[in-house]
Amino acid sequence: MDGLVQGALRELEASGATRVIQQTVPGAFELPLAAKWAAERGAKAIIALGVVIQGETPHFDFVCNSATEGLTRVQLDYGVPIGFGLLTVNHESEALARAGLEGSKEDKGKEAVQAALTMANLR
Repeated sequence: MDGLVQGALRELEASGATRVIQQTVPGAFELPLAAKWAAERGAKAIIALGVVIQGETPHFDFVCNSATEGLTRVQLDYGVPIGFGLLTVNHESEALARAGLEGSKEDKGKEAVQAALTMANLR
C-alpha cells in the first residue's frame, strides 16, 4: 500500500496538481463511499488505491466485485474520473511487483493518477 500511495503522490506532484487531499479508509469495500463523498465535495479526479489479496474464502471475490462496481457507479453517476489503483492479486509477491517500490515491475499508483488525469483533461 505504501508503494502505491508514494507512486501516486509522486505523479500528482509531477503533474502540477495543486489541491491534493489524501483520505484513508478501512478497506477496499469502503472505497466507493469515500469516492462518492469526494465527488460530492467537488473533486475533479479521484485516485482509488488498495490491495486485496486472495484468501481461502470467496470473500475476496465479493470485496473485489463490490469495490469495482461501486467505483464504476460513482464515476458514472458523478462524471468524475476515478483512477483505479485497486490491486486484486493472488499473492503478496504479485502486489509487490506492481506497487512501484524499488525493484517493482510496475507502478500502479502512478498509472492510476495518469489515467484519472487523462480522463479529467478529456472533459
